[in-house]
Amino acid sequence: MTLIEQFENCTLPKAEWTHENHFVMALWYCVKYPLPEAVSKIRNGIKRYNESVGGQNTGESGYHETITLFYTSRIADYIITNGITTFTEAVLTDLLQQPFLQKEYISGFYSHEYLMSKEARKCWQAPDKN
Repeated sequence: MTLIEQFENCTLPKAEWTHENHFVMALWYCVKYPLPEAVSKIRNGIKRYNESVGGQNTGESGYHETITLFYTSRIADYIITNGITTFTEAVLTDLLQQPFLQKEYISGFYSHEYLMSKEARKCWQAPDKN
């Protein structure tokens, strides 16, 4: 898959590192690897990619642990619930229609201030909304 190859090689144009492509990448890793390994590859890959395009992974910008783990867990739940064992165009198309991938979805679980805190960026934080 070209997106994954470009992501791993840090050759993906920055303009193509979209909200949607984050999910495509996460789905691919979660289907291909056991969840702990997938999470490690996602986490390390995002950090490496950010740096390759001139970004920094700090308490104010770049990689965000809570957001990454929040959405990765939703994708893993989707895979398990639907019995997905292979990455296909049909699986990808269906995933991209899921309501939990909408940008505002996470705001139902986290207040903006809490989610944007240095602590949430650096370490997993449980949701602060019920």
